[in-house]
Amino acid sequence: MTHVFHRNPQHTLNRAVRGQGISLFDQDGRQYLDASGGAAVSCLGHGHPDVIAAIKTQLDQVAYAHSSFFTTQACEDLADCLAGAAPGDLDHVYFVSGGSEAIEAALKLARQYFVERGETERSQFIARRQSYHGNTLGALAIGGNAWRRQPFLPLLAPAHHVSPCYAYRDQRPGETEEQYAARLADELEQKILEIGPDRVAAFVAETVVGATAGALPPVRTYLRRIREVCDRHGVLLILDEVMSGMGRTGHLYACAEDGVAPDILAIAKGLGAGYQPIGAMLASRRIYDTLVNGSGFFQHGHTYMGHATACAAALAVQRVIGRDNLLANVLARGEQLRTRLREVFADHPNVGDVRGRGLFVGVEFVRDRADKSVLDPAMKTHARLKRQAMENGLMVYPMGGTVDGVRGDHVLLAPPFICTAADIDEIAALLDRTVRQILPA
Repeated sequence: MTHVFHRNPQHTLNRAVRGQGISLFDQDGRQYLDASGGAAVSCLGHGHPDVIAAIKTQLDQVAYAHSSFFTTQACEDLADCLAGAAPGDLDHVYFVSGGSEAIEAALKLARQYFVERGETERSQFIARRQSYHGNTLGALAIGGNAWRRQPFLPLLAPAHHVSPCYAYRDQRPGETEEQYAARLADELEQKILEIGPDRVAAFVAETVVGATAGALPPVRTYLRRIREVCDRHGVLLILDEVMSGMGRTGHLYACAEDGVAPDILAIAKGLGAGYQPIGAMLASRRIYDTLVNGSGFFQHGHTYMGHATACAAALAVQRVIGRDNLLANVLARGEQLRTRLREVFADHPNVGDVRGRGLFVGVEFVRDRADKSVLDPAMKTHARLKRQAMENGLMVYPMGGTVDGVRGDHVLLAPPFICTAADIDEIAALLDRTVRQILPA
């Protein structure tokens, strides 16, 4: 009997009682290799002494002070750290408690920016099909995952969707990456023209698509072409790096690899590495100055924004990543992981694609590799893979509906940045064993 309203009340969960390095341990002492960082959160693994010490130090000073009365040194220092490394002119940071809150803040800021400029007709948002931007109503409204949205459609503000950048399935035979990117950019432009350029506030996209499509990276030039379209029509570009950012791809900000700076950027998950709940929205100087020189007030706020202990934890996380040169390790271990997975699954007819950037890796499963046909959704292959992986002492992050919200299965891997070469080999071996138990080749 539990009084906790768990996310899936029909499932009985083991209790996590200890975490150490890249492993978690349950009440029976069983060890689980955390190859997904929970949901791409635990980038420094579990029990990191530097982060724990920073939290204790902050608690001895001040745990929490409401942001309408005080700022704190931890909040100021973390903002300096993030803004100093951010692309373009993203130099003001708005701290919240998680990814959905960061997206909600981004949407409201985009709308208020245009209100302050007198462009009050700009209220429409465009995102992509098979995107996921959070579970609060505003974030869910712009998200493009049909299954998640369907029960709540009467509550959701209207939004518009264009095609994802899904090269494995949608890039045409003989079409170069540059041609594919241009075709998608043209589609976005046509959607803006259809709605009316003076009515569109922003285009919202995950730099690398996470949970709904399984570490789906953009092709070369895609984001640059998208940036050009947005600029041409005065539309803001909001990039969602809640899952892919903060070093997950081998770059502190994932969009740096694409040579693009958005107008607004959302981060969370790896920002605090799970040691405290925290997210953030970064705004460009132009947007910030418009509000400051206009109404002087962002009409938004949360009780726990800028939480001192959360900021102290996140700052410690970022300092460890820099001190220990972990981004280089992410790039090296990520390349190793994708290479090993392609090797172990080279002969498997149900493994269609291995993709990703850095330690953000997706494996998409198919009925037939030759024609990329999907497995029967009724088989719930993703759920069976998760259960079997846990039996094997491996934590992965699977999802169904990869292709359209209903069809398709994938597994997402996002192991901690501290992984060694031996850890990566073990992850690949355990996943290979798991897949062959559920989908015998």
